[in-house]
Amino acid sequence: MNEVQLTLPRHSFSARDAARAGDVWRLFQEVAVDASTQQGWSPMRYRAEGTAFVMRTMTVRHHLEATYGEPLTGLTWVARMRREMLSTREVRVRSARGAIASAKQEWVHVSDGVIAPVRAPRALLDAFPEESGPEGDLEVAMPSIARAIEAREPNVFTFRAWWTWMDPLDHVNHPAYVDFCDEALSVAMRRAGLAPIALAPVAEEVTFRSAVGADEETRVESVPRGWTDDGAAVIAHRILVGERLCATATTVRRVLGEDGPSSLVEILR
Repeated sequence: MNEVQLTLPRHSFSARDAARAGDVWRLFQEVAVDASTQQGWSPMRYRAEGTAFVMRTMTVRHHLEATYGEPLTGLTWVARMRREMLSTREVRVRSARGAIASAKQEWVHVSDGVIAPVRAPRALLDAFPEESGPEGDLEVAMPSIARAIEAREPNVFTFRAWWTWMDPLDHVNHPAYVDFCDEALSVAMRRAGLAPIALAPVAEEVTFRSAVGADEETRVESVPRGWTDDGAAVIAHRILVGERLCATATTVRRVLGEDGPSSLVEILR
């Protein structure tokens, strides 16, 4: 189990000084990378040995919105390794105020020139033994839908991926897909006369299937699925390049200042 001390940079915060969901995902990535470095596997070592982990699925629950300059503690461990290629990493971020966010990450080991999962080298496996979480730790899971609705045609948001978005593996880094979904919702809110700044994260889960590359015309299709028991909107998304499905996602969001079920569902419906 590894512990990391960190803070969110200023550009992670919206105009109401609340950390964006995608930047909380980037924070989780920093915790995982720092923990890996502590165990002797820095990003440069992965590159030198021609090995890497890529994200398959990530589930996040938001507990409190982080504030700028707030000291944060990240705790992370590998909970499971399957077939020497599929790694489940748990990450928790806390402040003096309490839990900020929790994540369950499913990573796939790959190597240079190999798209499919491959077995990790023994030195890498030995660096990350399976561990149990702290006493009382709860499983990270998505909220259930208390009131479901039938979806119609999806809300569609399109954009072209920037060259300057490319990460060290030369594709869009996985937290950006959360930005894509929230931008699609923000555009829909603005069209309906709501302030996008009021969008607040509750939870999200993204499963990655194919990478978005530079200069690719990308489409986000968003469909409302219903509400949680406390009225947060549950929205399903598909992220595509042409007919190629790059990711599926579910976001759970509320609009600050609203009473009752979130208007996001009706806006999208």
